[in-house]
Amino acid sequence: MTKKVHILGNGDMAQMMPQGVRDGSDRDGKLIICNAPPFEVDRVYACVMVDFKMMMALNEGSVNLDQYYWVLGNRPRIWCDQQPAFFMKHSGHIREFYQTVPKYAGAQSAQAATNFNCGHMATHYAAVKHQPEEIHMYGFDSIFDHNMRSYTDVVLSSDRTGTNNHRLLDIWRPIWTGIFNEFKNTEFVLYHKHPNAKTPLPENCRVVTA
Repeated sequence: MTKKVHILGNGDMAQMMPQGVRDGSDRDGKLIICNAPPFEVDRVYACVMVDFKMMMALNEGSVNLDQYYWVLGNRPRIWCDQQPAFFMKHSGHIREFYQTVPKYAGAQSAQAATNFNCGHMATHYAAVKHQPEEIHMYGFDSIFDHNMRSYTDVVLSSDRTGTNNHRLLDIWRPIWTGIFNEFKNTEFVLYHKHPNAKTPLPENCRVVTA
């Protein structure tokens, strides 16, 4: 049987995830989600988070993700170090900290943790920690379109001006190329409404459109 990991992003095309994968009734492999999921999912292996603002929302109670185990990146690790009461309260939910940032994301710069977004980290984490033969990716719309809409924006405000969107896309898309090239023995299966990616997809990437 092919070893798989499914990753649920927050873009519009997250809706392409089949119901059996959502509820676990027809899922072969682990499910990893990015921040708050856009719809109900069951049997989640981990919820990946990378931002201070998500930690702040969890701290104030405006967002509740206690039903999941968490995998936290560099900025949440800093938050937990600086907020020991928060860490003690939520330590039972933290599966692990994942602080790896690859060189192609600017690992030597202070900006690297910001460059490496939640989807990047979830995908890199899945490839490194679980070494699947296939990673199935739903809701990663910015790879294909100038579409930065995210369900997370419903619960946390973000700068979605045109200028900032262009800046982020210019940073994020080359990192996807880096991830796909780093894990050449993994097949990345991307789900979108059309196959025309805005960044080069190597041979180990496949697009499912229906």
